Amino acid sequence: MTLKRKAYGQLLAWKRRKTRQGLLVTGARQVGKTYLIREFAKEQYGHFAEINLIENRQAASVLDAAESAQDLLMRMSVLAETELVPGETLIFIDEVQMAKETVTSIKFLVEKGGYDFIISGSLLGVELKNIRSVPVGYLDTVSMYPLDFMEYCLARGIPEAAMAAMGNAFTNREALPEYLHERFMSRFSEYLIVGGMPAVVAEFIDSGNIQTVRRLQENLIWQYKQDITKYNEPDSLIIKDIYDLIPSELNNQNKRFILKNMNEHARYGKYQECFVWLADAGVALPVYNANEPRYPLKLSKASNLFKLFMNDVGMLTSTFMRDTTIAILGKAGDVNYGSIYENMVAQELASHGHELYYYRSKKWGELDFLVETKEGRVIPIEVKSGKAYKRHRALDNVLAIPEYGIEEAMVFHDGNVLQEGKVSYLPIYMVSQVGL
Repeated sequence: MTLKRKAYGQLLAWKRRKTRQGLLVTGARQVGKTYLIREFAKEQYGHFAEINLIENRQAASVLDAAESAQDLLMRMSVLAETELVPGETLIFIDEVQMAKETVTSIKFLVEKGGYDFIISGSLLGVELKNIRSVPVGYLDTVSMYPLDFMEYCLARGIPEAAMAAMGNAFTNREALPEYLHERFMSRFSEYLIVGGMPAVVAEFIDSGNIQTVRRLQENLIWQYKQDITKYNEPDSLIIKDIYDLIPSELNNQNKRFILKNMNEHARYGKYQECFVWLADAGVALPVYNANEPRYPLKLSKASNLFKLFMNDVGMLTSTFMRDTTIAILGKAGDVNYGSIYENMVAQELASHGHELYYYRSKKWGELDFLVETKEGRVIPIEVKSGKAYKRHRALDNVLAIPEYGIEEAMVFHDGNVLQEGKVSYLPIYMVSQVGL
């Protein structure tokens, strides 16, 4: 089945505005990069040449051996299975991490014009860290994530008119009609289990079989661990240990990643690169502590204090006991959904381009997330999975400090929209509207 992705619009915008820019599409394994690029090429180009450097192992060495831009184009024409027609052809190099020299060489073909180029692959954030240091104007970048909640709702048949009504309710801080609220909450509960990995979503829509969904998710986790072993052998065991610990660390009361749970003598400085690897690979989402909830948050970022979430909430819940899935489906009120809700919020904010921060103070308390607006304001976000959603001491404390100048706060919970002073109480699924 075809899943509508917002990244398609980003690809289309690149094609319309570019002059001499190629496109780099990044994202974790299995988030739908290759499929989307193929669909884009089919609909927008007369000719499409795809060269996959893992499926064709010789292709990487063939391309890397090119002695000039013209030689590289000749080699691409040999590897391509279609005619390269100037002005009508998109050339897609997939799994480009297998031929890093080619990334630099393609620059000259992009500048020369005649063909459009998209490059993509697995673990590009790890393998091609210097890709953004090339001269400005060579590559635009599109970052892909698992399906966000809005994309999931579209795939599950929620009409766009209902999505627009949700957006209007968020903007105007007005309650949604109860039947719509219940429908979105139902889809939200599904999303916590299924998540947004395209193959998993497609399987759930086709079969509705949660057991099959779980097998697919477990296989994805296995693939991620294989990537860790394959691409970072010196630190692979440490990185795998960190990745395996994410679910249990999120179940801690403050959800902060405690290094001593991995090793009694562990220090962040020693393992920093391992955490960075997971973030660059796109398989984990770090949320860093900001010492003050003031703009810009980056100035008070504490790199050694962080929470670590999985890149997909469905993959997180797949690591829990079967009872958790049953509780979500049955809307059981005696289960702590805190880590699951927060994971969903983290990936939703990340997919909308937000840098992820939280705030923790011994004096004032802890705020789950902080986001920055385009206007330079900081908005605190609290995530509540229980009935006591109006109890938020830390939020009250921070709002009462004049020098922070916080004009608005958001509390996401299971209920409908309610506005009280500076605090907007919003349905948990409306986090999908933050930053749009």
